[in-house]
Amino acid sequence: MITILGAGVAGLCAATALAERGMSLRVVDSGAEGAGASWLAGGMLAPLVEAESAPAEVAQLGASAADWWAARVPGVARRGTLVVAPPRDRAEFDRFAARTTGHERIGPERIAALEPDLAGRFATALHYPDEAHLDPRIALSALAEGLRRRGVHIRYDTQTDPDRAEIDCRGLAARDALPGLRAVRGEMLLLRCPEVTLSRPVRLLHPRFPVYVVPRGNGLYMVGATMVETDKPGPITLRSAMELMGAAFALHPAFAEAAIVETGSGLRPAWPDNVPRVCEAGGRLHLNGLYRHGFLTAPALAEQLADQLALAPQEAAFAR
Repeated sequence: MITILGAGVAGLCAATALAERGMSLRVVDSGAEGAGASWLAGGMLAPLVEAESAPAEVAQLGASAADWWAARVPGVARRGTLVVAPPRDRAEFDRFAARTTGHERIGPERIAALEPDLAGRFATALHYPDEAHLDPRIALSALAEGLRRRGVHIRYDTQTDPDRAEIDCRGLAARDALPGLRAVRGEMLLLRCPEVTLSRPVRLLHPRFPVYVVPRGNGLYMVGATMVETDKPGPITLRSAMELMGAAFALHPAFAEAAIVETGSGLRPAWPDNVPRVCEAGGRLHLNGLYRHGFLTAPALAEQLADQLALAPQEAAFAR
């Protein structure tokens, strides 16, 4: 039986890919169910938008993410992504457009048709019609339930010796075997604002980091996410909270009356080049370094890992 360490998006995607190939496995996580950076993610399946700043490999890995998720979990919304900017950031908007593909530049009438509550608020926007998004918490719960139906045991709050596992998806906890990993802190807000209706993720260009507002349904919106190069855990900082709240207000003033349902922060694992990968170290396979692209890149990496394991017995047979 194969043991997978970690039940975040990396571990559950890897387990799903292996289980679908008929492999016997179990998943073990040292934390509680519903904890960790994956639980706080935006869930945007936006390879075209991410190409503005991410390495080309990220967009390539994420090209089929929406199809992978839609085949396995409910609630994948294929309504595209909208990118907007206030007039003072027009140069940043033009730069963003020049660095990405797959978009159409639209004016006020088209913006109002796509998102009526943004009517009259922005003179121009970039619409990426082929992108999608999901609710990470629904998606993770659905993957876990699918694994249980296949007879896979998932154990939380359980410590396991890494040397006794074949696959390591622990994120930053795997730095004992992967010293090149670094921590990038991300912070988010969950707001309830029934006065605003958005049907797709909207990214507001910001001087320091990309701010996005993602609809969760029933008047809920996730607002994220900061990128702070630090190993320091803990609750969201005042500065980050102010910047995220300010971005939501800049998108629509009705967010000033929103209820703050939840705040959160997590440490995301990243390699020096910000490219996630499957690698071997310490006698086991690692799927790690997802950075801020976990739900976008985990499916393709999980399939790579499963292919690698499936080929291993054949390679051993040829070696004999």
